[in-house]
Amino acid sequence: MSASLAIEGAVARLTLDRPQALNALNRAVAAALESALGRLERSKSVAVVIVSGRGRAFCAGNDIAEMPTLEPAEARALSRRWQKIMDRFARLPQVTIAAVRGYALGGGCMLAAAQDLCVAEASARFGLPEVTLGFNPSYGIARILDVVGGGPARDLLLTGRAVDAAEALRMGLVTRVVPDGKLEGAADELAAGIARHPRGGLAATKAIVADIRAGRSGGAAQAYAASLRRDKDARARIADFVARRRKD
Repeated sequence: MSASLAIEGAVARLTLDRPQALNALNRAVAAALESALGRLERSKSVAVVIVSGRGRAFCAGNDIAEMPTLEPAEARALSRRWQKIMDRFARLPQVTIAAVRGYALGGGCMLAAAQDLCVAEASARFGLPEVTLGFNPSYGIARILDVVGGGPARDLLLTGRAVDAAEALRMGLVTRVVPDGKLEGAADELAAGIARHPRGGLAATKAIVADIRAGRSGGAAQAYAASLRRDKDARARIADFVARRRKD
């Protein structure tokens, strides 16, 4: 199995499982991720997804062993397939957390950037080395520009250099850095804290962010406001929150 999905209550763990290849991305991994994304898209109970890699790397990028076997048309189709996979991660109603140990290079860096949050061990390394090999990571450039921003994104894309977790944090590619050996505990704690929030509010916030990024007028916010008016539990939570704040 090249990737596995385990669901425990409101938290799901999606794990790349090719440790012998540093969890490099190939067509088998693409198929496994597509299957997992389908389950998550249909789930009514999962609020948070932790995305990680088994072994000593998060993901070393696209499988170099597979690439020479692809005809040009196949390579273009695979790139479009990975673009759709990354887009599906961004559109999931669940909050997604990349938990990065070791390398997150090329497609692995793109996969980390596709998640809402990224927790990395201090020794983790991020980079886009494709330019040094004579091609570009076309399916993830827009996301890197969105998450990292102009100058730092161009630095990653045009130099091919790898950066450590501290520099990735300054760039905005990483949201939290933890000591080596503390990754699982930190990711679990973050996920558990988020999972305590009402799932509808989390999904609506993600949809609103997507609206803003796409330049839409905020239909997601209006839809969520309408749903709150119909949701007695939500109204009760809001009233309790307001009452407690007035006492503070």
